[in-house]
Parts: sequence; C-alpha cells; structure tokens
Amino acid sequence: QVQLVESGGGLVQPGGSLRLSCAASRNIFNPNTVDWYRRAPGKQRELVARINPGGSTDYVDSVKGRFTISRDNAKNTVYLQMNSLKPEDTAVYYCNTFPKPLASWGQGTQVTVSS
Repeated sequence: QVQLVESGGGLVQPGGSLRLSCAASRNIFNPNTVDWYRRAPGKQRELVARINPGGSTDYVDSVKGRFTISRDNAKNTVYLQMNSLKPEDTAVYYCNTFPKPLASWGQGTQVTVSS
C-alpha cells in the first residue's frame, strides 16, 4: 500500500515562511497531478494548490502570490513553499493525487501561524 508522508509544518509568526514536503513510498506522483489540501479547525478540507505532470500550477485565491507548489519526480516528492504566512493559514496540510486520490491519506502536517 502506498503511503503519503507530509512534513515540514510547525509554528511560525505571521509573515514567516515554511516549506512543506509530501513524499510517497513509491512512484505514484509521476505522471499524476498532485494536490495540497488543508483543513482548519472547524472547517472543511480545502484545496490549496495543484500541480499537473507538466508542471502547470493552480492555487486557491487566498494563497496566490504567497504559496508555490513544485515537484521533484526523481524523489517522488511534492513541495509547498509558503511565504508571508497569515494566521488564517493555520491548518493541517495534506497531499494526494488527482483525480483519483489514494484511499489512505497521510497524517498531514500541522501549520500554526501565530505571534
């Protein structure tokens, strides 16, 4: 069974940066589209960013200009560079493939933006 492992989260002050990583236990990201999601306390899961096999990206409006999704197919890893973080970015961040997400999601990585 393929495992997804998200990492890189933490506590950061507003305006700070974090780089999240999403690693797969085997090569499933190439040539699939990969999404980053987040779930804030009391809210539904939200699609944050998407990268397709060709490297084209898309973002939810609230993170455009601040977040950058990228991929390293050789390492079976997808990244989410998050800059100018805001308190409203606080959430657990997850990754998965699209349009057929793996049934088994990773544990996610907690991002907390607070002074």
